[in-house]
Amino acid sequence: MGRAEERRARQRGGRRAAPRRSSGSPSVAGGDPSATAIGAPSAVAGGRAAARRAAKGGGRGGDGKGRIRRLFTWKKILGTFLGTCLLAIGAFIALYLSVDIPEGNAAAQAAQRQSNVYKYSDGSTLARDGEVNREIVDLSKVPKEVRNTFVAAENKSFYNDNGIDLKGTARGVLNTLMGKGAQGGSTITQQYVKNYYLSQEQTVSRKLREIVISLKVDRQMSKDEILAGYINTSYYGRSAYGIQAAAQAYYQVDAEKLTVAQGAYLAALLQAPSQYDWQAASDTGKKLVQARWNYVLDNMVEEGWLSKAERQELTFPKPKEPKPAAGLEGQKGYFVALANRQLEDQLMKQQGLTRSQAEAAVVDQGWTITLNIDKKKQAQLEKAVKAQLTSKLDAEKRKVDADIQAGAVSVDPKTGKVVALYGGVDYFKHYTSNATRTDYQPASTFKPVILAAALEENAETQSGKPITANTIYDGTSKRQVVDGNGDKVGFAPENEDDQNYGDITVQTAMNKSVNSVFAQMGVDVGMKSVLDVAGKLGMDVADEQAVPAQTLGTMGASPLQMAGVYATLDNHGKKVTPSIIKTAEHNSQAVELPNPVGEQVISRESADTVTSVLTGVVDDGTARRSVANNPERDGQKVAGKTGTSDDNKSAWFTGYTPDLVTSVGLFGEDDKTHAQTKMYGAGGEERVNGGGFPAEIWAAYMFGVTKANAKFDLDTDQGAAVQPTWTPTPTQEPTTQEPTEEPTTQKPTETPTTEEPTETPTTEPPTEEPTTEPAPTAPTTEPTDDITLDPVRPDNDQ
Repeated sequence: MGRAEERRARQRGGRRAAPRRSSGSPSVAGGDPSATAIGAPSAVAGGRAAARRAAKGGGRGGDGKGRIRRLFTWKKILGTFLGTCLLAIGAFIALYLSVDIPEGNAAAQAAQRQSNVYKYSDGSTLARDGEVNREIVDLSKVPKEVRNTFVAAENKSFYNDNGIDLKGTARGVLNTLMGKGAQGGSTITQQYVKNYYLSQEQTVSRKLREIVISLKVDRQMSKDEILAGYINTSYYGRSAYGIQAAAQAYYQVDAEKLTVAQGAYLAALLQAPSQYDWQAASDTGKKLVQARWNYVLDNMVEEGWLSKAERQELTFPKPKEPKPAAGLEGQKGYFVALANRQLEDQLMKQQGLTRSQAEAAVVDQGWTITLNIDKKKQAQLEKAVKAQLTSKLDAEKRKVDADIQAGAVSVDPKTGKVVALYGGVDYFKHYTSNATRTDYQPASTFKPVILAAALEENAETQSGKPITANTIYDGTSKRQVVDGNGDKVGFAPENEDDQNYGDITVQTAMNKSVNSVFAQMGVDVGMKSVLDVAGKLGMDVADEQAVPAQTLGTMGASPLQMAGVYATLDNHGKKVTPSIIKTAEHNSQAVELPNPVGEQVISRESADTVTSVLTGVVDDGTARRSVANNPERDGQKVAGKTGTSDDNKSAWFTGYTPDLVTSVGLFGEDDKTHAQTKMYGAGGEERVNGGGFPAEIWAAYMFGVTKANAKFDLDTDQGAAVQPTWTPTPTQEPTTQEPTEEPTTQKPTETPTTEEPTETPTTEPPTEEPTTEPAPTAPTTEPTDDITLDPVRPDNDQ
């Protein structure tokens, strides 16, 4: 045995033998020096290891964490991940092999489309809409530059990808699983597959089938074939399917005659056809579609499909007026358009569809939609507009008369039902619905919102006094508005006719629509708070700036929106979102519709106080002649507000009884260009005021359909509806002059101003000759008709 072997043997033997303990080592058994420590070193080592484990984990907890670490080692995690990936790949391969490209052709799809049926609230048929407008064209007949607009809009990598966008698709599947709805990311191939072979439903299984079919379609069809299928099956709005129908619907040319600019518009349109239809779009919609149009052309320059010089020469190609479908004449087309829009909104919320997907799911899909429109009320509204407005307009005598557009919406405040609607003279003659357009200023009909915000926020004046119906404000015209520090904010609005009122109550300021008072009140409350309350009440103010000028109602609003705002006030502060749809059924399945009446958005006391104050506008202010003194009034209690924009481009009266709310707006729209224009001189009137045509239409309609002697149930001790009328002391000497003081709807809080009147009321002549008889000593609930407190025409407003 060599030395190396001996050494290895000794080492082996040493490991087996128990080494001796040194004499200095502590004994194992109770310190007994004679005790032998069998295996002591390993025991010591084990003890040290246990101590280390105890120090790290601390008893059982340490053992638990140790087990977790042993369970989730990086090797096991990696193995699990790879195994999951293999399973997913295997499952996808199995799916790929099992899913075939289904049969599909545009002609069959067109044949399968069904008309939508629209009914009145009583179940009688109102209209049928659904004539399919589709014509397939060969891609060679579409100019190459126009084809490229669609690629630039939807899928710049179209000619190089394999038919799917993995990142976008993964995001779409994840959003579907999480219930976040549909989002962008689909390629042109995927959109074509969805339009041509599948449905618009948002489910994971449908999305997976879309991926597989898209991959197979991309392998079996050329890019040009896919692009042709895409532009020939897409929905462009105006009941147009395919690029040929769209070219005719929007520009009245064949697809082969489309310009690059027109093609870019049609490509942009696919994102939201109805919202981007220029003739019906809101200001926001027009901005969005122009931005989309620019985006398309910029992408074309980026891809080298359009030169910068050519791009700079292009101007936005406004589409032509649409040709409404048969059966939608009169007001019917306006009903159908609003019903479709509200149904689309609901499908977007419930199923996570995009706007274009929702439109495709509604148009020509065999829906049966029952509306809330009441036939009797609708007939009365149309009759009122004709009697009080259109019959008095003569475009041959006065050119401006051709520029007057009227819109109105009537809502039941207890249910939120839109029971009557006036969108324009005829859907065939004026495609844009004046009932839903939001491009005109609501003007002074916004003032009640400012008061509601003041009450809701418990706001105070600059001097620290609570803002109530009796609070005194300075009504001087062009008075500089100041902030909480007493600094001027650079806003000094003029009252109508530059009228000065001096110190007046909030109630009187509302009655006379005094701009200077509400401008200061808005700053006292805080304009952000004012806009917040406006949003709660139903106005679309998300993109509005919180600046003092908004107190004049300079934002856009529609009669539909304003009817909802005032319906919320009428409903004691519970949110009312007007709905034209009663039921919507498809394939024997009804869509669950939201309750138009929602939660309490402002307190009942705040809402009721505003209602109380607004009764003064009717009985003692700018709507007095047309509404309060209307011979058709049969004891109905009325609250409301007039509004006239500074440049007389819009005039409003929005008012309500306890059981019905109606908003009427008049809008100046150039008969040829459709641009906003002034209404001065229309109907032979020097100026179209809210207390004129709008209030007259309102009264002719409302007093024919509302309950007589209905009263407001108000929870407030403020305002004209609950305060006794103050009767001035009669003069001692007989006089032939009209008194200069008008009874207010609350007792004055200070000595009446001695300011002399600057104008004698002319629109409200006394009903009888003045006498020397003393005035009644008992207070009355209605002001007399022949005297006014403030020196201003009772039917003027701002």
